[in-house]
Amino acid sequence: MMSLNLAHQTGAAGVAPAAPRTAVVAAAAGTVSAPAVAPAAAPSLQLQTQTVDPAAPAQTPESMLAGKPDLAMACQALVESLPEADHPDVGGEERRKVGVPVYVMMPLDTVRKDGNGLNRRKAVEASLKALKSAGAEGIMVDVWWGIAECEGPGNYNFTGYMELMEMAKKNGLKVQAVMSFHQCGGNVGDSVTIPLPKWVLEEMDKDQDLAYTDRSGRRNYEYLSLGADAMPVLKGRTPVQCYGDFMRAFRDHFAAFMGNTIVEIQVGMGPAGELRYPSYPESNGTWRFPGIGEFQCYDRYMLSSLKAAAEAVGKPEWGNAGPGDSGGYNDWPEDSPFFRREGGWNTPYGEFFMSWYSQMLLEHGERILSAASGVYTGTPGVKISVKVAGIHWHYGTRSHAAELTAGYYNTRHHDGYQPIARMLGRHGAVLNFTCVEMRNHEQPQDAQCRPEELVKQVAAAARESGVGLAGENALPRYDETAHDQIVTTAAEKAEEERMVAFTYLRMGPDLFQPDNWRRFAAFVKRMSTESGVQDMCREQVEREAQGVAHATGPLVHEAAVALSN
Repeated sequence: MMSLNLAHQTGAAGVAPAAPRTAVVAAAAGTVSAPAVAPAAAPSLQLQTQTVDPAAPAQTPESMLAGKPDLAMACQALVESLPEADHPDVGGEERRKVGVPVYVMMPLDTVRKDGNGLNRRKAVEASLKALKSAGAEGIMVDVWWGIAECEGPGNYNFTGYMELMEMAKKNGLKVQAVMSFHQCGGNVGDSVTIPLPKWVLEEMDKDQDLAYTDRSGRRNYEYLSLGADAMPVLKGRTPVQCYGDFMRAFRDHFAAFMGNTIVEIQVGMGPAGELRYPSYPESNGTWRFPGIGEFQCYDRYMLSSLKAAAEAVGKPEWGNAGPGDSGGYNDWPEDSPFFRREGGWNTPYGEFFMSWYSQMLLEHGERILSAASGVYTGTPGVKISVKVAGIHWHYGTRSHAAELTAGYYNTRHHDGYQPIARMLGRHGAVLNFTCVEMRNHEQPQDAQCRPEELVKQVAAAARESGVGLAGENALPRYDETAHDQIVTTAAEKAEEERMVAFTYLRMGPDLFQPDNWRRFAAFVKRMSTESGVQDMCREQVEREAQGVAHATGPLVHEAAVALSN
């Protein structure tokens, strides 16, 4: 569920960056802020998704404080006197103080692959109790399509997930449930492999164009190509129908938990659950940070749509393929004529292609959100959210190449996140964004990484579109530097419309190491109090965290041991 490469992103840990590439610095010198208001977008393309099989009818798809007791007492009194929110929290059990609720991601393999129970049940039980004691709001868990509907179409098995929901409810924790329609494995941090359902893979074997395809013909089996969204290619159903049916089955199966325990449905829309193309796959060493990635538009469904779009603008010669000079997965922007400073991305052809490529991604999101809204509208207390990837490398260049190949048409001249935020706003969905913990100076400078500016740009897009913003850390970080950055970002949002939630990556043995656990407890406390009190009472928060760590010691030790086995 991450977008970044661990070996190059630990920042404070002092990992050496990739070999210097001074050319990219020279080509794009100077800091880059988020694009100002983007120029008016090109007229919406009338996009069609068609099979090139002449025997098949043409079809169109349906159109985010020790030693200072007096000060400590004053801080505590101030915290306790904070006004409560005007509305009860979801479930109506209590009224929470102003703050950002913290959820914790469960291990990827929380539920057994057969779907019939939990892995390491004892560890899960101890972990949930410890999280509740530390003040966490709840947990996030992947509900894998490849587990819950593995054996056959419409044959759903939520047994293991039911066990987890009951356990969360018993411990007073809320749940963010991720409808994970992607493969686990092949992305940063994927420690296990959970493929798509067997019957889906069978159809992909019959028709390999159901898989995303790059210019060299390499197929990607992480997620079904969005070009086939509206085609009845899965035993008579379209992919979007399958996603909608899965969400409906989940809603019905967990009706007693919806709105009181299950408070958010994050709808997976691509690899790693993110609304993007699989432009930087790590499997088999295909991509390495900070490569620009490759366009994924070479299955016959995507090519058919591209051809139709080119003909619609009177340029049929633009519809045969993607840019031929866009480089390879591990190139840098200046290596590619298309992405260099004054490259093809900034020509009429480049604008046409990027408008089509990004619009296809937006329409994919629109179709799935329409299905999700149809399922969950009328379910009080349940929010829908969508995850957007934090692609911060080469953000300081003009072309933003790595974002373009992923489907985000974000350049020096074009805001790629506002259209996404507006699309989410039409469905009342929350925009969940990663890399909230990162600072610019921690990243390889020659790769023009700008995570802080990227987060600000996405936050501005959410604000202007009236969309709630939620955050995640992109990589496991247990240090106070990362925690400070997250709290600062959340506090800044609190001055306008508060970040609605933060999800902490991830539950595991490292989280339950004594020092990490103490720092986590302090982090949760700081996130749960009003921003004006956080810094003033830092020592008080640390003392309370030490108390939590001491009180939960046996539980934490039990969880750490069990998770390590």
